[in-house]
Amino acid sequence: MRAHKATVKTRRRRRAAIITVLGSLLLAAALPLTGYVANEAGLLQTARAQESTEKSEDEAVNPRAEYWRAVRQGTEGYSAVSGEEAGVLIQNGGENWRNIRNGPLSFLGGSFIIAVLIALLAKHIIKGKDKLEARTGRTVTRWSAFERVMHWYVAISFIVLAITGLSLIFGRTVLIPLLGKEGFAAWAQLAKPIHDYLSLPFAAGLAILLLMWIGKNAPKAYDLEWLKSMGGAIGDGHPPAGFFNAGEKVFYWLLFFSGIAMTVSGFFLLFPNLGTVRETMQFWHIVHLCSGLFVIGVALGHMYLGSIGTEGVLEGMVHGEVDEGFAKQHHSVWYEEVKGDAPAASESAPAGDVSTATQT
Repeated sequence: MRAHKATVKTRRRRRAAIITVLGSLLLAAALPLTGYVANEAGLLQTARAQESTEKSEDEAVNPRAEYWRAVRQGTEGYSAVSGEEAGVLIQNGGENWRNIRNGPLSFLGGSFIIAVLIALLAKHIIKGKDKLEARTGRTVTRWSAFERVMHWYVAISFIVLAITGLSLIFGRTVLIPLLGKEGFAAWAQLAKPIHDYLSLPFAAGLAILLLMWIGKNAPKAYDLEWLKSMGGAIGDGHPPAGFFNAGEKVFYWLLFFSGIAMTVSGFFLLFPNLGTVRETMQFWHIVHLCSGLFVIGVALGHMYLGSIGTEGVLEGMVHGEVDEGFAKQHHSVWYEEVKGDAPAASESAPAGDVSTATQT
């Protein structure tokens, strides 16, 4: 009996030992997994904490965001520098102005100039030069020496201003691909001061020219006939015209009003320290850009018609006199006035001489 009990105890001890050993082995095998589990649990907890933090940051008000929002909206702060808007760090409309200037205005202005060039080329190919029907060999005085000097002074100044102005507007899109950045930078450093320093002398000459011819550009009843026939392009013969025909008068008044806009806006751009705020400067810059591009496009038509487009016009602005055939064909009303003012001079002059009559 005692032997049996001893055997049972021994078996139990062996079983407990085996269980203990097996448990220890399983625990030892599972022990490395605890680090992995702990790591995963920690990462999960960290991720949740980070997500919670980000959520709270999104929900919370960032005091620096309020500060920069105020700066972005143009709120004025303190600055030791005196002057208009000296305390404004960021002008809210600057980006809008840049997008408008480099976007639709530049595109539309450039397209307008290209369209004018295409139209003039098509006109020259299809119709050619408007030639004189007959030359008489006799001339009448059309332009005084002062008028011719002022015309060429304004014309040459305008061409220089147009070239330099177009260079500054379309430099990035046109000139940099052709000249490179270094080449364009060198040209821009020269073009900008030329444009600035020549602007005031040009404006003075333009004002003298416009005031000198304002009386001769007053609308007349016969100008409507000229416009209806488009200067003789529609129908037979040339419509009546005074010293300036209706087309020249249209050009004059377009130049008059756009020239005022171009001059006034250019003045404010040239002198930005006259108490002008940046928003006003941006407005004047847009006015200057639009009026300048418009005048360039219109002036191209004037240059064409006054040179290779119409026979007899250029020689008048060079020499001051035009053939009587030109005066009678293109400015019949003015020709009759001139002829009526000096009939004796025309009749007494020898056939080979030039008869002149002073314009009124």
